[in-house]
Amino acid sequence: MTAGRHLPHCVAIREVGPRDGFQNEPETIATADKVALIDRLARTGVKRIEVTSFVRADVIPQLADGREVLTAIDVPHDVSRSVLVPNARGLEDALELLGRFDEVGVFLSASEQHNRRNVNRTVDESLRELSAVIARAVDAGLRVEAIISTSFGCPYEGVVERARVLAIARRLADSGAAEIAFADTTGMANPVQVRDHFEEAAATLGADVQLTAHFHNTRGQGLANVLAALEGGCASFESSVGELGGCPVPAGATGNIASEDLVSMLHEMGIETGIDLAALLDAATALRTVLGRPLGSHTLVAGPIDWKAGR
Repeated sequence: MTAGRHLPHCVAIREVGPRDGFQNEPETIATADKVALIDRLARTGVKRIEVTSFVRADVIPQLADGREVLTAIDVPHDVSRSVLVPNARGLEDALELLGRFDEVGVFLSASEQHNRRNVNRTVDESLRELSAVIARAVDAGLRVEAIISTSFGCPYEGVVERARVLAIARRLADSGAAEIAFADTTGMANPVQVRDHFEEAAATLGADVQLTAHFHNTRGQGLANVLAALEGGCASFESSVGELGGCPVPAGATGNIASEDLVSMLHEMGIETGIDLAALLDAATALRTVLGRPLGSHTLVAGPIDWKAGR
């Protein structure tokens, strides 16, 4: 622990593997396998799960069964189900299943080039549309999380100025987003940058806006950035079971930080998550069987630390 810095006693973790993870798999996972994983994850103690998205099937065919998944899952009543929507059309499609989910996620990139390549809009165009999407979702009684991709760097533009990222966050919060997630989409963040970012974000956006960190492990700094975010006052994180996920650029980009690695580290640090690590590892093991390949999770390979055995 860094001297003079107070870390939170507990943190919230949102599991994004069923959406962010599966959409990056080269093959389509069977609906029944997705449902089984979500139901298993929902019984690990995690309280928020990103279940699927309402993006066009021809854009992300891996999640074309979103409706079927939402209809079939059976999760405890205290677990919040989230869906990602790219635009107004996606939200209207999702609202046809209102009652089967509790939260909506919207997204855009902080950098112009990444946003154009990802959603074919300027950042300002995205903000104008998302403002209406957020208002519509809030009117429907849904909580809204806004994700800002490339918050810490862009593979096309390089440095993204923090003032620009926070100005985007302010507009999203003013539109009604209850939570802002700052995403290190291509793994370009470093710990000093992350710590300073969350300190300034908290001062800029105020206590009424929940701040969340979303890190990728592309260059092996994912968990180091978690510690830096904790030092900066962040107490909410997104992660993916098995380290699933990724980004098309840069070449060699890996997935999100593994949920089991995140939980293991936090518990060793004395920070509570409410998640049963053994149950989470069971879910990751089942996922590994479904995919038929090794996963990037370190804790899944090495197992949790057994202090009684002297390891």
